[in-house]
Amino acid sequence: MEGGMDIKTIITHRGGAHKDDFLACSLLVARHGVPIYRKDPTDEELTDPGIAVVDVGHLHEPENNNFDHHQFPRDHTPTCALTLVLQHMGIYEDARMFCDWLEPAEWFDTRGPKKTAEWLGVDRSVVSKMNSPIDISVLRRFAEAEKHQSGETIYELMKIIGTDLLDYLSDIRARLDRVAEHVQRWEINAADGESWSALYFPRLENPLDDTSSALARYILVNKLDNEIAAMIYPDSRGEGFGLARFNDHPRLDFTRIEAEEDVHFAHNSGFLCKTIATEEARLQELLAGAWS
Repeated sequence: MEGGMDIKTIITHRGGAHKDDFLACSLLVARHGVPIYRKDPTDEELTDPGIAVVDVGHLHEPENNNFDHHQFPRDHTPTCALTLVLQHMGIYEDARMFCDWLEPAEWFDTRGPKKTAEWLGVDRSVVSKMNSPIDISVLRRFAEAEKHQSGETIYELMKIIGTDLLDYLSDIRARLDRVAEHVQRWEINAADGESWSALYFPRLENPLDDTSSALARYILVNKLDNEIAAMIYPDSRGEGFGLARFNDHPRLDFTRIEAEEDVHFAHNSGFLCKTIATEEARLQELLAGAWS
């Protein structure tokens, strides 16, 4: 936690459980490894910063590790217990940026299924159709017990989920920072005289895992999706590079260059090709040749 003492206990409400309190507690379990009690907090517990009170208590006091949202006004920005814990851990902005499921979870917990469906622009029934036996069983088992502690199945699952989420956010932030450090923006001049943009990531001594997905996320995070047509990145299976259109750009078709001697694979749908070429000038020529 930022700026606070370690916690010794987590308290959350009894009764039915939702994703926000389950995930908020999972993050705290991953960070602190302390037991969870499902009950109403006392006044003394609410003033004890060594006790994290989650989704109950009608207080948002990060300095005392109180993370409830039910006292917020009805027109407050959708904010749930998970929101508050992520904010206190200093990772909320990254979570909103990299976890596409977070904002719908905030809406569902604070506005309910009908308003969430309207916000998503889908029929009300679609929201319930997104549930699975995993959601139902895990939340039911979490809600059944008054205490969860180390060694128990649900507790250990919560620790895994919280740890994986923390690791994912840390990893993707590090990957995007590395992309930002090395990525190049190329302006490609096509045969018809039109100019368009592509992102190039060079081959590094310590390669970046799954470079294409990292580049795609970098484009979205930096709101370049209306500017970038293609990505060029080291081929993980060879010494050359992969060339891929971004967001199925309609003007790029890599089957147009499949006959080139240094192109050893072009997907028949035209969205991707692999080349043994490594020189930047040649890669730019191939990109220009794929423009239609």
